[in-house]
Amino acid sequence: MQIRDLPYSDPGRPDTRSGPRLLLWLGRNQTAGQAKALAWGVVHMAAVAALPVALGIAVQAVVDRSGARLALAGGLMVLLGVLIALGDTMLHRAAITNWITAAARLQQLLARKTAELGATLTRQVAAGEVVAVSTGDVEKIGWFVEALSRFASALFTTLAVCAALVIYQPALGGLIALAVPALVLAVLPLLPPATKRADEQREKAGYATELASDTVAGLRVLRGIGGEELFLDRYRRASQEVRRAAVRSARMWALIAAVQVLLPGLLLIAVVGYGVGLVEDGRVGVGELVTVYGVVTFLLFPLRVFEEIAMAYSFSRPSAARAARVLSLARTAHTARTARPDAGEEDAGEEPGSAPAGDLYDPESGLSAPAGRLTAVVCGDPDVAGRLADRLGGHAPAGSAGSERAPSVLLGGVALDDLPLEAARTAVLVQDKDPVLLSGTLAELLDVPASGAVPAGAALAAAQCDDVLTALAQASPDASGDPMRTRITERGRSLSGGQRQRLALARSLVTDPQVLVLDEPTSAVDSHTEARIADGLRALRQGRTTVVFSSSPLLLDRADRVVFVQEGRAVAVGTHRGLLHDDPAYRAVVTRETDAVPAAAGARDPELSELGGSGQIEESA
Repeated sequence: MQIRDLPYSDPGRPDTRSGPRLLLWLGRNQTAGQAKALAWGVVHMAAVAALPVALGIAVQAVVDRSGARLALAGGLMVLLGVLIALGDTMLHRAAITNWITAAARLQQLLARKTAELGATLTRQVAAGEVVAVSTGDVEKIGWFVEALSRFASALFTTLAVCAALVIYQPALGGLIALAVPALVLAVLPLLPPATKRADEQREKAGYATELASDTVAGLRVLRGIGGEELFLDRYRRASQEVRRAAVRSARMWALIAAVQVLLPGLLLIAVVGYGVGLVEDGRVGVGELVTVYGVVTFLLFPLRVFEEIAMAYSFSRPSAARAARVLSLARTAHTARTARPDAGEEDAGEEPGSAPAGDLYDPESGLSAPAGRLTAVVCGDPDVAGRLADRLGGHAPAGSAGSERAPSVLLGGVALDDLPLEAARTAVLVQDKDPVLLSGTLAELLDVPASGAVPAGAALAAAQCDDVLTALAQASPDASGDPMRTRITERGRSLSGGQRQRLALARSLVTDPQVLVLDEPTSAVDSHTEARIADGLRALRQGRTTVVFSSSPLLLDRADRVVFVQEGRAVAVGTHRGLLHDDPAYRAVVTRETDAVPAAAGARDPELSELGGSGQIEESA
């Protein structure tokens, strides 16, 4: 794999059982690249190691006044110089290619997992951790993969050089062969505390970043209540903690750097001192001493590579563990085909390869949304509504090991979990209560995968975006006044909450999915706008399945049917006016009659209570 061939057509299925297993999996997928880097690394380091030999031959030739050997040494130096330049260049190319391709593979895996989990990703893992894994952790993992081949070539060359020294000059070679492993192992005890301090710094920096982003996001509210100084003091304290953690981490790495300089220096002094004595005794020639000294100087280079690989592994192991934890998240707890109670034989035989047509049904809650109709769902608890909306879209987070199996939502009698992810996402679209607008022009915002049946103008009109278009036209970057060319800032911060909500609704309407699930789509607009949105939504989605989670009477009154959910179970179905008249608990939730809730909960009709425990509920008149 070369950089020009990226991205991968298929990044593969990673081994996410642990961080080291993920690193091993990445290494196995880059065998060819690692072998290429290893070969060029051996060429480079062997040439560097042989250079002192040529220099020793030249010195000894001068001492012996041998012109032929001096010319041979000069030619050998030129050849070794060419090999050093070529090996270093190609090693760098191969190693950096390994780094980039490993990082790209991991980033593609993370992007695929993000798309697979959808909105439930941030409910299973913090958004900040996902960002940290896809940036800093990916870089550290790529560093380890890149350093692995250089470490292998350094190890091979070091063993070969030590063996050659023992043969060439046993007295000095034996000393060096014993000292090199001691130098390598001397730094290892310092790496765990250094890594721990670096992780502490990363955690504190992540908290400070999260605090800063939250402050910026809520700056308008903070100014309204005069809370800028309070949050500024909090950020100052968090920033100082990051600074202190960074100083503690830098001290440990400075100590490691000092050890890396001190111990090899002591080895050089010992070799020179011992070698000079051997030269005075006539046991070693001057050229041989120069050769041994030069080889020892060369060995300092692979020693740094050994320390680097230990440092890279210390950093990449926790990074790989975090990446494995994110990549191991599952789309749903279990994949289960659960037959819907009223599903006919035709529905049951539907092939799961493509999105089927039919009613949307959740066996866990008993909620059913008939095909082609507008169904409103009323929940007393907004959190329950959000979780139920996620379930309807197949976004329910995976349960813990040993947890009770949750049946899959059914579309036309076919389990969403049994459908390919692309087919499930095409069939059911969920817009949560806090939709995100990405930065870009309005045209780019509405340029989403869609059926093509709903033009952008019709979607904007149904979502009542006239005032938004007027405001964007006034801010148009040119004289054309085209609102579609106006740029929307990150997360739509330049717009009001109601304007952001309506643009997000228009984006969802443009996609024209088979089933559209909306969670509180009009919570930030006034009642007049809400009524027009309800009419536009009903007209535009005519013949398409739409589920709206809301407690607004304006939306509920325009729905074909209303489902009342209590404690995660559908307990009543009917029209808004019928439920308002017949169901005290429903009336208490919709009209905000808080004093009626306890009485309503205890005064439920016995037949209605029995309906709450069944999968199917008869609609009230």
